[in-house]
Amino acid sequence: MMDNLKIIACIGCGALVPDMDGPAARYKDAGSPGCWAVYEELLAKEYQDFAYSQVHRLTVDCYAVQHPGSPTAQSAQSVYVHLAGIYLELIREFPPMKIAPVMQRIIKMNKGSFPWLAPPHDLGQITVLDIARAKDAGEHRALVKEWAASLWAAWGEHQAAVIPLVEAALDI
Repeated sequence: MMDNLKIIACIGCGALVPDMDGPAARYKDAGSPGCWAVYEELLAKEYQDFAYSQVHRLTVDCYAVQHPGSPTAQSAQSVYVHLAGIYLELIREFPPMKIAPVMQRIIKMNKGSFPWLAPPHDLGQITVLDIARAKDAGEHRALVKEWAASLWAAWGEHQAAVIPLVEAALDI
């Protein structure tokens, strides 16, 4: 990152990131460009190194639910589907490669009918910055799993809305 930039709190997760111009999270008001830049660097590492890639599915899901954006249909769907991904991998212990088809079924079965889930006041103490500071692939994987667990707990009041959609998609 550029050392001369002012540091601000990400509008999504609250992490202290460089105040910079550039792309930000996919959805309006979801995250700051400095946070997105760290996330992109993290994704590049996961794409380039198999030892890091083993938790890629969770990394994507965690970033999405920690940067929920504002109440739009697209953001609401994103939160549901990425919480479903965390649930499937963390709670149901699905292999990451089997999660995307379930997520697609959830979208198809519920297209346009995802109500907005008000984000929790506390989106957890772990952010993409903590993951980026991992010293090696083992620590990276452990931190991503801890990140997922903290976010699943943070969104606890909405688990009852997400789990039935997942279970319905699994019953097909």
